[in-house]
Amino acid sequence: MRLAPLLALPPIALGIAAAVWMISSSEGPRQIEDGTPALPVRVETVNSRDIRPIAMAWGNLRAADTWIAVAEVQGEVVWHHPDLDPGRLIPAGTEVLRVDPTDYQLALAQAEADLAAFRAEAAQLTAEATNTTRILELERERLALAEADLARTRRLTEQGTAAQARADEAERATILARRTVAELENTLGLVPSREARIAAQTARTQAALDRARRALDRTILTTPFALRVTEVNAERFQTVAPGQVLIRADGIATAEVVAHIPIDSFRRLVSNLPGAVTLDDMMRDMPATQIDVTLSPLSDPTQDWPARVSRLEAALDARARTVPVVVTIDAPYAGADPPRRLPLVPNMQVQLAFVGTPLTRVITIPESTLHAGTVRVAGPDDRLELRPVTATFAQEGRVMISSGLAEGDRVVLDDIAPAIPGMALLPIETAE
Repeated sequence: MRLAPLLALPPIALGIAAAVWMISSSEGPRQIEDGTPALPVRVETVNSRDIRPIAMAWGNLRAADTWIAVAEVQGEVVWHHPDLDPGRLIPAGTEVLRVDPTDYQLALAQAEADLAAFRAEAAQLTAEATNTTRILELERERLALAEADLARTRRLTEQGTAAQARADEAERATILARRTVAELENTLGLVPSREARIAAQTARTQAALDRARRALDRTILTTPFALRVTEVNAERFQTVAPGQVLIRADGIATAEVVAHIPIDSFRRLVSNLPGAVTLDDMMRDMPATQIDVTLSPLSDPTQDWPARVSRLEAALDARARTVPVVVTIDAPYAGADPPRRLPLVPNMQVQLAFVGTPLTRVITIPESTLHAGTVRVAGPDDRLELRPVTATFAQEGRVMISSGLAEGDRVVLDDIAPAIPGMALLPIETAE
């Protein structure tokens, strides 16, 4: 009974030995060659090109010129233009409103009369001065004769040949002549002051005359440029006061819109400017000459209007990080044919496309080929590579690549799932 387990050991040991011998002497697993067929994919060969960056923006139109007619005189409105109604177009230089000019015509007539009176007084003073000068010359001659007679009479009186009464009479005549000469000299001495007073009165009256003429001119309102009336606050027989707003209107020669372009987008628009261009040049002139702009109303994007960058506003929007670009549209009412083609009126919402200076030798790929910072590339041996790249911006369905790709690389256009590096590909070249 005790020997039974021991009898089983020899067969077990024999079996183990046989198994070890079979394992050690057997061949390894056969290597099965990869027989998976290559995956056909569309590829695009990378080439550099010159592109013009594009930026889109939106905004509301406004008139480039506005006219606010304010009453400068007081009076009753006696006439206004028949087209002086909101929405009407009025040419430049058109008389649109008149205030009663009667009071100002009377003031003008009074000022003209006062001026004529002072001019007549000045002429009279000149004549008086001339006459006084001639009389003074005569009186001086008479004084000389009187003094000579007095001297002769005194000699005769001293010799006893003439009475003292005769000498006294000659002395009285001399004194009278001296008094007359002194009075005439004083009269001539006052002439300059009288002339100055008349000149001052004439100047004051001339100023009053000019004010009267200006006030009379201000009774008529004339349009400074071609415009579209937006508001009228004066009707016939209504009395207006200085400072009262009578008419508001928008110019129709040009329109403006402020487009807020992201700083990065604006930098791309002007990134290829010459190195010598300063910030002042860019703010003043360069955008207008380097950026092309096309405008379309949001209500009808099929309408295109040529536009131009006229200036940049003074300050950037730091919160939104945008550049306020002022775009000008010439002749916004030209070719208008409502409802087929609407004019560009204030407050109309528009879309603007900015096309900047060309970027040279840029590598771009279809936007759909970029997958989380990597691009699938068909390598030289037609096997799949996952290439990390750096993308800068995208436009019109393509992405600009700054690093990671070179000319001649073949970018896979199709979506491969799963994308396993090293898998065999059958590239099929596709034109852009």
